[in-house]
Amino acid sequence: MGGCFSKPKPVEVKIEVVLPEKERAKEEMSPNGKASPLVYKVNGTARHYHLEEHPITINPYQNVKDVVEASVCHVKDLENGQMREVDLGCGKALLIKENGDYYAMGHKCPHYGAPLVKGVLSKGRVRCPWHGACFSIGTGDIEDFPGLDSLPKFQVKIEKEKVYIRASKQALLTQRRTKVMAKCISLSNYNISSTNVLIIGAGAAGLVCAETLRQEGFSDRIVMCTMDRHLPYDRPKLSKSMDSHLDQITLRPKEFFRTNDIEVLTETQVAAVDTKNKTAVFKDGFKMDYNKLLIATGNTPKALSCKGKEVENVFNIRTPEDANRVVKLASSKNAVIVGASFLGMEVAAYLTEKAHSVSVVELEEVPFMKFFGEKVGQALMKMFENNRVKFYMQTEVSELREQEGKLKEVVLKSGKVLRADVCVIGIGASPATGFLKQSGINMDSKGFIVVNKMMQTNTPGVFAAGDAVMFPLALRNNKKVNIPHWQMAHMHGRIAALNMLAHGMEINTVPYLWTAVFGKSIRYAGHGEGFDDVVFQGDLDELKFVAFYTKNEEVIAVASMNYDPIVSKVAEVMASGRVIRKRDVESVCCSKNSVLLVGDI
Repeated sequence: MGGCFSKPKPVEVKIEVVLPEKERAKEEMSPNGKASPLVYKVNGTARHYHLEEHPITINPYQNVKDVVEASVCHVKDLENGQMREVDLGCGKALLIKENGDYYAMGHKCPHYGAPLVKGVLSKGRVRCPWHGACFSIGTGDIEDFPGLDSLPKFQVKIEKEKVYIRASKQALLTQRRTKVMAKCISLSNYNISSTNVLIIGAGAAGLVCAETLRQEGFSDRIVMCTMDRHLPYDRPKLSKSMDSHLDQITLRPKEFFRTNDIEVLTETQVAAVDTKNKTAVFKDGFKMDYNKLLIATGNTPKALSCKGKEVENVFNIRTPEDANRVVKLASSKNAVIVGASFLGMEVAAYLTEKAHSVSVVELEEVPFMKFFGEKVGQALMKMFENNRVKFYMQTEVSELREQEGKLKEVVLKSGKVLRADVCVIGIGASPATGFLKQSGINMDSKGFIVVNKMMQTNTPGVFAAGDAVMFPLALRNNKKVNIPHWQMAHMHGRIAALNMLAHGMEINTVPYLWTAVFGKSIRYAGHGEGFDDVVFQGDLDELKFVAFYTKNEEVIAVASMNYDPIVSKVAEVMASGRVIRKRDVESVCCSKNSVLLVGDI
């Protein structure tokens, strides 16, 4: 008997896992062995669109040897609104009770493996305590990001007053489920210079767009193109885990793209887009016609403009090779980071155990000043200094000096000269949209692509997503904002895909981001741009705190360290449309010794 709670005599609830993907795919075929196609029209042109069917499964357990069954708890052990992690001997499941009904699914977030039992349960979904991904308790499907996979969903049965779990061992071990995707029809008959959907960029936005199209049954050609030499990978890890090998951070293997007919053109640059003729012109002169276009090109790092900027061993962290090379060069040597940005601070933290010295140069008075505010910035700066990072604030680089062609010193405008064997630049970025200047696609003065709530540009059939866009944020009364973060790029890609299929879906997600340094994570939800006050709970010196960022007496963002799952709770409240007033958080944060509970919001 695994996973039993004490007290009442165990009662059994049966939990039954759905079919593994291969078996499920077989059963989702129509009687003639093919998915039934629907036809939709785009600009008057008929296109095939497959909608997966989900017939009732008579015998979901064809492989009896793969099935495990165990008693888990008494029905009275679980109250409405509660979650329990239950052990089946060969793996665990998350058991949930909401509105009198029982649900069960995988217990780990497929993104980075966070225990969902420590997350937030609200209105039919569970939000991850670490990075904010949301999963439907009814289907296991991912509803908000980051991450690509859903959770295995288990069927719950109650017999008398005993609770049993009956589940696939494979599902318990993998703790993730990739949604069934449509196959491309007659791919071999396509003209190489024509595609139905062209995606420029292969980051999170581009990949999620392609996957969503296939998950929704789209069976026409999809082409992704990227200047990168690699298939899509987990870019945030480049600064958080710098010596990761490519195979450790690749989001999907080659076989995935081949199986799902998503073509990826690497080391390929689009030089111009002719929106009138719906043609993309590549740098080598090749042209490709498209029906729908997604622009997800991201940002280009800003470079230093000082003397010696071309010297060797100066890096922008853009690729796994960049990150790996920096770690190697910094080993037992002197590293200088220019810019106390998220990237810069993460790189500085990572190199402290590798380098002889780590220095950070920044124009502001404290790190993260505009984002987290002065007090949080000071607390984080102190943590870095305690880990032997040296800061040079309110100054900038005037010269990079070399010896035998390689970086030797970084000269600051303050006159200070820093020894440096490697330098990482993290002073911001600009949207990679220069190739669109003659396209007629609406961009603002800084080059950001302007889109509506459905990620549509002003040009029919053209969508944009990710770091290069300005979009209406529902949380801030539809103010047009740019949020260059991983979770948001995922959601942009999904919304763009759904609206390519004319679903009329508007973006309505709460921004959620995180940074990880010295084994600690800061979580953040909302959009705090322009905050006018910060209400604190906890102890900044002890690095256990929650900070509520307010504007005009309303909480617009929250950040925390060692206070999980408060940020996920606030994100869920914001997602529901409720307004959190400054006075509401002040009432429970007024005492330094008080403890803010999730239920207080």
